Amino acid sequence: MDAKIIAEEIFLAGVESVMPAQMTGRNIFKSKGRIFLGNKELDVGKFEHVYVIGAGKASAKMALEIESVLGDKISSGHVVVKYGHGCKLQYIDVSEAGHPVPDANGYAATKKILELAKQATENDLVICLISGGGSSLLTDLPADSSMEELITLNELLLRSGADIQEINAVRKHLSKVKGGQLAQSAFPATVVTLILSDVIGDPLHSIASGPTVPDPTTFADAIAVLNKYDLHSKVSPILTAYLRMGINGLIPETPKPGDPVFTRSHNFIIGSNKIALEACKKKASDYGLNSFIITSQLDGDLAGAAKEIVDKAIVYQNNSSVKKPCCLLFGGETTVKVTGSGVGGRNQHFALYASILLKDQTGITLLSAGTDGNDGPTPAAGAVVDTNTYPDAIYKGLKVEEYLQNFDSYHFFEKAGGHIITGPTMTNVMDLIVVIIE
Repeated sequence: MDAKIIAEEIFLAGVESVMPAQMTGRNIFKSKGRIFLGNKELDVGKFEHVYVIGAGKASAKMALEIESVLGDKISSGHVVVKYGHGCKLQYIDVSEAGHPVPDANGYAATKKILELAKQATENDLVICLISGGGSSLLTDLPADSSMEELITLNELLLRSGADIQEINAVRKHLSKVKGGQLAQSAFPATVVTLILSDVIGDPLHSIASGPTVPDPTTFADAIAVLNKYDLHSKVSPILTAYLRMGINGLIPETPKPGDPVFTRSHNFIIGSNKIALEACKKKASDYGLNSFIITSQLDGDLAGAAKEIVDKAIVYQNNSSVKKPCCLLFGGETTVKVTGSGVGGRNQHFALYASILLKDQTGITLLSAGTDGNDGPTPAAGAVVDTNTYPDAIYKGLKVEEYLQNFDSYHFFEKAGGHIITGPTMTNVMDLIVVIIE
């Protein structure tokens, strides 16, 4: 049994289960003049216009499925995706833009999406397609600030160790589209949002910064995040002044639970990490592995999570009551504070750290990869290691600890082998970790 190959096959089965066409196709269909979106049944004939808008790595492929069902019933539409994630559409425009750091293309696309939302009336239907990456791609900025200032802020947040909910609390309060404000712009139109979740626990208000759901966070929360990670003095004074104006009531808060703008807004999660893990478990069982889904909510510091998973693998290996070979499955998203100058991503760094923890063990293989196919600013989705990775690297003259300390996991695996490369998958439900124990 080549455990590395099997681990990759298990991971790919998880990704395949949450591909946009498959998820969207299950949640939109037409029958006898009516359309079914999520669990919402609508009379398509009663709407004067149908607009399709969206943001995220999967939104173009989701829009393609919408077009296959509604066709020329779509009056207009616009979605924004990460570079390389677009596809040809007939009725809906597609923009490609920067992710994870926003850029001018995202700003221009967001302006067009907002214009479509604002022109919708109470007689119209707005279908909104949201997936991972939406927070960066659906981007705008306060008056008098610059795109460069927003880019710097996002880079600081992403490198700070802040989790996605903290990052999004800041993003929402420097925006007029995030935190329920897209639904506010479209009101009183009927808004139905289909969502691929890339956030632990699937909180609607955090996925893509919750553009169509109530926002429980405040301007004060946003300032607290900057203070917590010592970013206040590093961020543009224009942006911090804007947040302080919000605290003082000079800028309206994002719409909260109970706001009437949400009476015509309906949100449905159609894909998640849990769905991917179930597919992974089935594939592992097909290979004859005794399989366990441990959690879909892996979070916290990367180093701590890696140690916890390796320790658990050793416990399972030493437990004679657990039938071997077995497979442990984890999903979620850890955080890491980047201090080195190397090239890599969260999953490659996780695998590299795990290889050090496994160096004195036998018969354990670990894969960590992102379901979107992109781990940091690299072409890899992640990496797979086993108990031979560390000694083999030392034999090749590679200084494993130095690569780890410099956050240079990409170049380590480029030399040592072990990269998982899928290309852009056009979906995103966070990360999957597959552990095979012999």
